[in-house]
Amino acid sequence: MRHVVILGSTGSIGCSTLSVLAMHPQQFSVLALTAATQTSKLLAQCLEFRPRFAAMLCPKAAAELKTALKQQGCATEVMAGPDALNALAAHPDADVVMAAIVGAAGLLPTLAAVEQGKTVLLANKEALVMSGELFMDKVERHGATLLPIDSEHNAIFQCLPAAFQHAQKRPALAEMGIAKLLLTGSGGPFLNRALDSLASVTVAEAVAHPNWIMGQKISVDSATMMNKGLEFIEARWLFNCAPADIDVVIHPQSIIHSMVQYSDGSVLAQLGQPDMRTPIAHALAFPQRMSSPVQPLDFSQLANFSFSKPDPERYPNLYLAIAACAAGQGATTALNAANEVAVGAFIDGQIRFTDICRVNEKCLAHFLNYATRSLDDIVALDFEARAYAQQLLRTLN
Repeated sequence: MRHVVILGSTGSIGCSTLSVLAMHPQQFSVLALTAATQTSKLLAQCLEFRPRFAAMLCPKAAAELKTALKQQGCATEVMAGPDALNALAAHPDADVVMAAIVGAAGLLPTLAAVEQGKTVLLANKEALVMSGELFMDKVERHGATLLPIDSEHNAIFQCLPAAFQHAQKRPALAEMGIAKLLLTGSGGPFLNRALDSLASVTVAEAVAHPNWIMGQKISVDSATMMNKGLEFIEARWLFNCAPADIDVVIHPQSIIHSMVQYSDGSVLAQLGQPDMRTPIAHALAFPQRMSSPVQPLDFSQLANFSFSKPDPERYPNLYLAIAACAAGQGATTALNAANEVAVGAFIDGQIRFTDICRVNEKCLAHFLNYATRSLDDIVALDFEARAYAQQLLRTLN
């Protein structure tokens, strides 16, 4: 029996994780669930899975949850605040920690799990975007096991040699005979939309992804392809490679989740339904395999696979992220902070869809050569970049 902590259990990844765990009650138990403010959803999860602990970022929401659980006769202990999330991520009884909190808020609890040598299932790409080298150094130093959950990174991981998958210190790709990592992306809902109409994109249009069901923020990032840019940065650290070792390929069908090109000309690809329960099941069972609720592919029903190169005019945010990756840690930390502010402003109706890139570009230019040497530097830069992005919002026409 392995005891699982889910950081961000009410989000799409958290719910998908619980869906997989429900199929394997003899192998896994839920030790703790955490959320920010969604009391009713976390209440329902606690009543179904009966975790020992639940934590909410918002103290008021935690108090409401505690009262509701008591009324239902549920003995789950309720905790509140950021320190509670960190404590549960590092809990001595936790074997597996699903890091599924969206954005910068997920960094510290994920690091808390790493520092206790846990098996960390990483769905929070921002943790590596913000603190890549520091994060991976801690994984190695503390003997943690890091398994990627993003469908693209999980696909690459599955296509890599076993020697790479099990190495505590990740070898260079060239040593494994690998020439390129090929990150696929659908292109989002605006792959074929007229460029001169993008300024008028609505929030409802931006979050209507053609293939995946995701939260609002990640759906907007997919529409701008910033999501792929963040994945590019994450891949650079996860797989110990340089930006030149990674290519991004548009694949609208979202059936090939990513590929690895070897030096002998071979290309290995991982295919599956566009359903996050597949990479979740893979990581939970690794290095074994186990069933998930996902239906297998029916190749007789697949009409075609198509591929293209991302258009810089359509997806400038992707190329900003690639440039930030080449510039260094400070640049990627600042870009991530700016993007979270800009996407939030777009969702709130404050700015246009195309203004997201304007904020990101100006913020990246301002912090391009900013050096970060410690976690404190990273946290300070994140704060400063958010404040600068907020200033930029007020200057937009």
